[in-house]
Amino acid sequence: MAFRSVKSFLVATFSFFSITFSNQLLAQENLPKEENKTAQSATEKKEGFDTQEVIFGHILDNHEYHFTSYKDVEGKEHHVSIPLPIIIYSPQKGFSCFSSSHFENGEVIYNGYKLTEGKIEAVKEDGTLDESIKVYDFSLTRNVVQMILALTLLTWLMLSIAKSYKSGQGVKTAPKGKQSLLEPVITFVRDEVAKPNLGHKYEKYLPYLLTVFFFILINNIFGLIPGTANVTGNIAFTCVLGVISFVVIMFSSNKHYWGHIFNPPGVPFLIKFILVPIEFTSVFIKPFALIIRLFANMVAGHIIIISLISVIFIIGQTSVVGGWSTAPFSIAFTVFIYFIEILVAFLQAFIFTMLTAVFIGQAFEGEHHEEAAHH
Repeated sequence: MAFRSVKSFLVATFSFFSITFSNQLLAQENLPKEENKTAQSATEKKEGFDTQEVIFGHILDNHEYHFTSYKDVEGKEHHVSIPLPIIIYSPQKGFSCFSSSHFENGEVIYNGYKLTEGKIEAVKEDGTLDESIKVYDFSLTRNVVQMILALTLLTWLMLSIAKSYKSGQGVKTAPKGKQSLLEPVITFVRDEVAKPNLGHKYEKYLPYLLTVFFFILINNIFGLIPGTANVTGNIAFTCVLGVISFVVIMFSSNKHYWGHIFNPPGVPFLIKFILVPIEFTSVFIKPFALIIRLFANMVAGHIIIISLISVIFIIGQTSVVGGWSTAPFSIAFTVFIYFIEILVAFLQAFIFTMLTAVFIGQAFEGEHHEEAAHH
């Protein structure tokens, strides 16, 4: 109930600001041309914080890890970031490999290429787009780099724990260190997710379920570190996971599964014309639900956190006192949502794994009924 009240308050707050700023924009459209130009120039001078740019800059993929920006005494803007390697291929120009720092945050053209809104394009000498040159981008973006780091960490954890078990630690003696941290989690996934949904076949699917759970969890936690990428908030990432789960589900299906879809037992003949298309559509809706659920939940939390911080700067542009007065409340709500996001990081990994196990179990559900009838 308290969380719903907080969400209602946040919605009301953001709605107020949206209505206020939209009214100002509509009012400018009704001004005479000269006055409208004056208002626009004044707005451009006051403009110093772009909420949309900050939000989408964090959510979308990028060719560098950007942390902050500052201006020196001369007013020149500098960016604090970690550049990533650019690897592009063009049939006309061949392969090109260089650091993303050469683009200087998209302000500079380098080697005939320009970075525009996260996309590398071939340009002419005057800076206009050169449509005659095709560009294939194979760069290591921050999402890719972070996935590699997450995979490396996952592999190292599991191999080191397996090595400890082989040496007898955790078998003849009590588990220590990483073992004591991860063993309860592995046992939980086995006893509460795999066994209830997969029955006697749980050992066959347990490695996949554990891999999915820990891979999503590690990426969720990495995404909560300031300056990092929100990998699980990328639809391409969740789409690949959903497709892999879909393939596993399809290979686990049997004749009973498809028989219940195309010829539901105990259903009147005319009703089957309605029920069969719905059942067949549900085959594709299941992985789609996995994709959207993880993507939407991880994106929503990050947007709320960034929006709460942005309120300070939005109000601060109109009134310094208002900005400082808003800061304690915004920071308090941000910390509150941040701790909820830590819970969501574990919860979404669990839900994705649980639903995958449920869908796999449904794929060979008919075997359980056949075994029961046999006994």
